[in-house]
Amino acid sequence: MTDEGTTTGSIRVDFAEAVPKAFKALISFDAAAREGLDPALAELVQIRSSQLNGCAYCLHLHTSDAREAGESEERLHMISVWREARNFFTEPEQAALDLAEAVTLVSGGGVPDAVYRRAAASFAEDELARLLALILAANTWNRIALGTAKVPGAGRRGARR
Repeated sequence: MTDEGTTTGSIRVDFAEAVPKAFKALISFDAAAREGLDPALAELVQIRSSQLNGCAYCLHLHTSDAREAGESEERLHMISVWREARNFFTEPEQAALDLAEAVTLVSGGGVPDAVYRRAAASFAEDELARLLALILAANTWNRIALGTAKVPGAGRRGARR
């Protein structure tokens, strides 16, 4: 295998320092999206998006935050297989995970009406809009971390043991 498809830890741009206005705007967008959403649900959605995008940095960050917020190891282990482990998640959580997958993988055919209807049945319109905003923010953060080769456990939010 060649190194063409891998990151080597080479120095890349520090997004926060290079474009502080954009970075701060994204932090504000993320914070506005979270307002009124259950913090545990927010972490589940961000974890699933990070898994799908292959973002180790964000996955480390959000699983750590979820643990600190009281999320169980058992549920954290089941997020990637939530469809087969439905009994671990409430209907609104399942609807949110389904929506997170559809939006994250949008290039595979958009967001199916059935997925959207399921989410709309579980959340009030303002909650659904915030959930969508959070999913968009998570995907943006994933792309920033992947594009700049952020290393999980390093940097401002270092490794936790």
